[in-house]
Amino acid sequence: MTVSEEIRTRLQAAFDPRELEVVDDSESHRGHAGFQEGGESHFNVRIRAAAFEGQSRVARHRAVHKALGDVVPRIHALALDIGI
Repeated sequence: MTVSEEIRTRLQAAFDPRELEVVDDSESHRGHAGFQEGGESHFNVRIRAAAFEGQSRVARHRAVHKALGDVVPRIHALALDIGI
């Protein structure tokens, strides 16, 4: 399973989102810190789920990081766009 698939699977299971987009943006970081050949190092995630209602921005980010667990230390960058 790729890192992209693992991110998608874990977020789907944790939040049952109505919208989930996981983009491997690694290639646009070629030559920068953390880039690795083959990608899977820089990700943009857009997620919309009712589970985030009433949570602060920090609480939402913490919830996503908790759901991703051991995936987070394996990647260099994770940009999150989280909403209801």
